[in-house]
Parts: sequence; structure tokens; C-alpha cells
Amino acid sequence: MLKNYYQKDLLEAGIDEAGRGCYAGPVFAAAVILPSDFYHPLLNDSKQVKEKDRYELRGFIQEKAVAWAVASVEEAEIDRINILQATWKAMHLAIQSLVTKPELLLIDGNRFRSFSGISHRCIVKGDSLYASIAAASILAKTCRDDHMNQLHYSYPQYGWKQNKGYGTKVHRDAILQYGLCEFHRKSFQINPVTPSLF
Repeated sequence: MLKNYYQKDLLEAGIDEAGRGCYAGPVFAAAVILPSDFYHPLLNDSKQVKEKDRYELRGFIQEKAVAWAVASVEEAEIDRINILQATWKAMHLAIQSLVTKPELLLIDGNRFRSFSGISHRCIVKGDSLYASIAAASILAKTCRDDHMNQLHYSYPQYGWKQNKGYGTKVHRDAILQYGLCEFHRKSFQINPVTPSLF
């Protein structure tokens, strides 16, 4: 069962990203402050939740959260500053968009660039441990999926409606046939022959 807080004394926001490892599309991040009694039986790391359940959770989280925000950084900016810096930038944009200021940030992962004036804790696999981080993962994932579904109609050959920009075989085969488009991350030096980045 997910924990509702890391500690009791400070107002916490969970922070997570979606799309960091994709070949195409923006990186998204979400920040979520939940009430201390928040509960939904389906809430978990977004990768462990069925698509239809993620959208049910998104509505519930947006309705019940003390505050939430989602932000993104586009492909050109990712190429300019690198994906790690872009991920942190998206997280910072989400945090500063919260209507309620948190006193402690719970970051999914092992690294973070400090946000001015707010302490943080990095928690590896935090989206499977803390409700606020899991909620952030749900919002970031569903908002990014919606965005990639829209981009799909501009370039249907890449199969983004199904792969959301990740390096699946369909996506790699399409890159071999059609090359890269404006929404691909050029700095990733995408290798269409294997699923890894080099």
C-alpha cells in the first residue's frame, strides 16, 4: 500500500516525469499535493496501471488534490539543454505552477536540481512508494499520452498513438523508412536498428 506522506510536519508535493526516454515528443512533469487522507485503490506507479484506469485516476486526482500542475519542455529545448536538464526544467515549471506552495518536494528518482526555497528528497522508485509521487506519475503520463495522440495525426507512420514516441520496432522501422521528423529529439542520436540510444 502506498504511503500518504514522507513526514507529517511539512506540506509535501510529489513530483514525477513522463517521456524522458522517448525518441520523440516533449518531456512532461507533474507536481501534486494530496490531502493526508487521500486514497484510491487503483493508484500506483503509472506503468503498473491500465490505460483506462489511469484516466479514471486522473479525474479523481484532479478533483481531490490540494493542488496539482503539469508542465512540459519541447523537443528543441531538450536538444539544446539535454534531457536531464529538460526534465528538471519541466519539474520546476510544474512546481512553480502549483497554487499552493509546498514545503517539501518528493522527487521520483535519484537526482534533482534544487528548487529555490523548498527542500527536497529524491526517492528511487518513489512512484511505487508514495501516493503523491504516484499521482504525479499518473498526471504526467496521461497528459503526455494525450499530446502524443495529437501528434500522431501529423505523422501517423511512426505509430505514436500506440508507442507514444518510445523506441518500439514499429517506430524504429518507420525511422529507417521515412527518417526523422520535426518532433524527434535530434540530440539523442537515435539508432533505428536497435532499441537503445547510443
